[in-house]
Amino acid sequence: MSISLGLSAFTQQTWDKVRSKVKKAVVFMDDRCAESLHWNGGAQTLFEAGAQNVKPFSSFEAGGAKQPKAVFVVSTLLKGRTADVVKDIIGLSSFQYCVVFTTVAHSIHLLANNASPEMESDRVFKQFEEKLCEWMGDMNYTAEVMHVPLFLAPVSPHLLIAPAFGSVFPLVSQDLDQINTSRPDKKKFGSLADVDLHSLPPELQIEIKSLVSGLNSMFDFVNVREECFAVGPTSRIIAGELANHPQAKNRRKTAQHKASVVFIDRTLDLTGAVGHHGDNLVEKILSALPELSGHNNDVMVDMLELTSLHKNEESHKIIAPGHLSQPNDPAAQALWESMLNMKQKEAVMEVRRHLVEAASKENLPIKMSLGRVTPEQLSSYIHLFKNNFKAMQNHCGTMQLSLATVQTLRSPQFTKWDSFLAFERLLLQALGDSDMPGVLKQILPMIKSKRERTDDDHSPEDLLVLLVYVYSLPGEVVLSKQLEEAELEVKKALVQVVCNEPELSSLLQKITGCLSSSELTLDKAHIAVDKMFEILRGIMKSRAHMKQFRAVYSPGDSVHQGTYRPLLKQVVEEIFHPDRPDPVDIEHMSAGLTDLLKTGFSMFMKVSRPHPSDHPLLILFVVGGVTPSEVRLIKDVVSSHKSAVQAIMLSSRLLKPLDIPELLFATDRLHPDIGM
Repeated sequence: MSISLGLSAFTQQTWDKVRSKVKKAVVFMDDRCAESLHWNGGAQTLFEAGAQNVKPFSSFEAGGAKQPKAVFVVSTLLKGRTADVVKDIIGLSSFQYCVVFTTVAHSIHLLANNASPEMESDRVFKQFEEKLCEWMGDMNYTAEVMHVPLFLAPVSPHLLIAPAFGSVFPLVSQDLDQINTSRPDKKKFGSLADVDLHSLPPELQIEIKSLVSGLNSMFDFVNVREECFAVGPTSRIIAGELANHPQAKNRRKTAQHKASVVFIDRTLDLTGAVGHHGDNLVEKILSALPELSGHNNDVMVDMLELTSLHKNEESHKIIAPGHLSQPNDPAAQALWESMLNMKQKEAVMEVRRHLVEAASKENLPIKMSLGRVTPEQLSSYIHLFKNNFKAMQNHCGTMQLSLATVQTLRSPQFTKWDSFLAFERLLLQALGDSDMPGVLKQILPMIKSKRERTDDDHSPEDLLVLLVYVYSLPGEVVLSKQLEEAELEVKKALVQVVCNEPELSSLLQKITGCLSSSELTLDKAHIAVDKMFEILRGIMKSRAHMKQFRAVYSPGDSVHQGTYRPLLKQVVEEIFHPDRPDPVDIEHMSAGLTDLLKTGFSMFMKVSRPHPSDHPLLILFVVGGVTPSEVRLIKDVVSSHKSAVQAIMLSSRLLKPLDIPELLFATDRLHPDIGM
């Protein structure tokens, strides 16, 4: 069995444990677990296993009078807010049998309760079982509490996402300032590279330990011994924790397979996350269509085109939306793989091919046409299935992916993508021709036109995306009077743009701390914009500690234009370098005394230090999210080296450009929501 198949089997096996308990039960599930289930067979598999209903994990939900059994599936600690919601649901119901699954291991519950690690193996869970019986009103009723690592979503065989850790994002210099405020002067950290796990707030420690615990369970299942590597300060903390995970020692002694795991900080290259250079259909679908409610990695596809209903607000409430995840439909899965791995033009042609094949199987009167694929042509093929219930049922997954493609190609966001790409190319050229103040002057007219309300094409969020692109690109720059003056002009214009918004978007509400535009004052807008620019300044320094991967921008010359050099590509090229030089910025994290001795002796003797290409499996974990374009890029780079090494990507989420302003400017990275 290949490791990628083993990882898919791991995600299925974890959900099988839940399915084995849902017979005749009402299932209550939080969003993060629901998103994992969505890519692991969906709610359909729970109903097939005998579940009576599946509901959101909310204090406003309850079971019916004749529903005595409940199953709770949560991604958080069983205390604080999570415990309160469980209690509320039980209080409104008539349960006699409750089962609780948590993705957080018992050892981490002990840590959260400041209990001794030596305490008996499941004491905290036993205590919660007693509480469940108490809340149900009879200590003779049945309660079970157990840990299951339901943290992965297999988006494809070579790409797994961890929805439970979708808001995990590498620390930036402003987070370092917060960490230092509680430390005495002599013990303040000089840089993020000096920060260790135990100096982080308890919530973030628990989040990192939960992620590491899940990864350990995954390696345990596939019988792998891993070597841990890190690129970036936050990745270094996570990789170090995994390398020294106490429960991994026995596994590593007997594991049959070996792997290299390289953790990479997203903040080292935000240009790749916000840029529009990716020629990938899935990336554009994620940007163009609205998010599926409660999800970070899927969208809502309007299915009205396959019905006879008129398009209005009421009809949207009648027809459930489609989506990209099609784990139970082999033909749709094959199409999804093509959309993820091909260039946009090839992917759209593949959508047409699948539609033609589906129509032919159903003997529908399809008119073949070659040449350029248009949304109108695809739509005409889709319409052949309308009012043919059997045909729609047989090819439901293909219909959803095809409609997602049509709606994206018709979306205003699709044309905006190309205009962004053109402007980014101008900025690349401007950076080569001048300096940072010159580049900011290029952006200023766009911000001013938005301020003066002559530009309705670009939202304030779009302007933030461009600023992140610009500040992540050049690396550390010399602070000068010219830069301060250019920044001041941009700040003034941006403050006015934010103040001119008639309604504040969700992101602007979080950034400004105001729920409506009437609450927003000029002072509040100034404070919010100043904070954003402090973070942007910190992003410029994110690669300052690096020796090899300091630059993601190549200035070009009189013949060649300046170009963007993706950091992920640089890392993978270095891993597969035929000369196998000792990695400079890919740091090996030792797992105890043996590794330390090996590393120490290598300074004096010819002892080979661990290298990421040593093993037949390479896992790249991008902390903070990865774009579909980057997934395809890495797949192509690995293939070009014709190596026997199998590469798999893991990440906290699938990114679109607008996610980055949210994660940078509106997320409390030091205090993640762990349910307390």
